[in-house]
Amino acid sequence: MKTLKKLLLSLLIASSLTAISTSALAGGDDRTLYAPAEAIDLVSSKIKVALDAITSGSEGEKVASLIKAALDASKEINANDRVDAARSKANGKLKAAKKHAGEEALQEAEQELREANKMFQDLKGII
Repeated sequence: MKTLKKLLLSLLIASSLTAISTSALAGGDDRTLYAPAEAIDLVSSKIKVALDAITSGSEGEKVASLIKAALDASKEINANDRVDAARSKANGKLKAAKKHAGEEALQEAEQELREANKMFQDLKGII
């Protein structure tokens, strides 16, 4: 009886392990995957929204949250190592713009955003 229990328990464990597909678990998050060019356009549009917020006179915290959205979207740009290195440099500009926006230095934030937008657009040539 003791051996039968061990045998049934081991069969139960083995069958439960094979019932769960690892490939189904691999894509578990509900992220939308973008092509690199589409992701660049997405980031660029979010930067333009932040620039529009600056020109319309929004306060720094709101602009900083819009820049944060652009930073989060830039994580979707995934092509190769050269693109990733250039994206990282452009992210540095976005981070500087977010810092300036948090300090209510919106002129500096606007300049950094314009430079970041140009750097992100230049990524299309590297892809």
